[in-house]
Amino acid sequence: MTASIRESWTRVENWLAEHAPSTYAALAPPADPADIAALEHLIGRPLLRPLVTSLLRHDGLLDRRCTLLPGSYRPMSARETAAEWRLLTGFHDKRTAEEEGDEVDYDFMKIGSSRVLYGHPQLIPIARESGGGHLVLDHRPEIDRGRVHEAEATAGVTRGSHEAWASLPVLMEAIATSVETNQPLYDYTPTVDEEQRLHWAFTPTHGPTTHRA
Repeated sequence: MTASIRESWTRVENWLAEHAPSTYAALAPPADPADIAALEHLIGRPLLRPLVTSLLRHDGLLDRRCTLLPGSYRPMSARETAAEWRLLTGFHDKRTAEEEGDEVDYDFMKIGSSRVLYGHPQLIPIARESGGGHLVLDHRPEIDRGRVHEAEATAGVTRGSHEAWASLPVLMEAIATSVETNQPLYDYTPTVDEEQRLHWAFTPTHGPTTHRA
C-alpha cells in the first residue's frame, strides 16, 4: 500500500534536516487556503486531493536554487502554479485536439508522448526545472488521472514509464525511499552538494530512451 503524502513528507523532511539542511530551510510554509481556492477557481475544477495535501504541507520552495524532485524539478507554490497554468494553456492546440479526438489519448498511451496535449488545461503544472520544463499532474477523467507527466515545449508531454510517476503519493514515497537508502530513483541518484542542497545526479541505468523517465 502506498504511503500517504503526509507520511512521505515527514520522511523527506527528516532526511533533509539531517543531510541537506539548505534544502530543508527552503521548504515553504503551508499554502494559504485562499490561494488554493483561487487556483481551483482559475482552472475551473477542484485540485486532486494529494496535491492539496502537499500544498498545505509546503507551498513550494523558497529558494529557487533548490530542487526536490528527480530531474531537478522544484515544487511550485499555489500562486506559481496559477501563473504557469495561464502560460502553458496559451500553447494548447485545442483545434487539433478536437479534430483528432480519442486518437490523442490512444497515441499518448501507445507512444508515450504527445505534442497535442502540451498546455492541456487539465494537466496542472506542479513543479518546474530551470530549463523551462514542468511536471504536470493529470486531472483528466481518463485512465491517467492522478498520474505525473513531464511537459516541455519541444517534446510536448511525456508519459514516464517508471512506476514512480503513477501518482503524486507514489512519487513522494519513492523520493523518500531513495534519499533514505541512497539508491537511484530510475536514472537519478540523490546527492548533497557543497552548499548542503539536495541534488539529483543523472546516472543512467537503462538503455537509451526517448525521454528521461
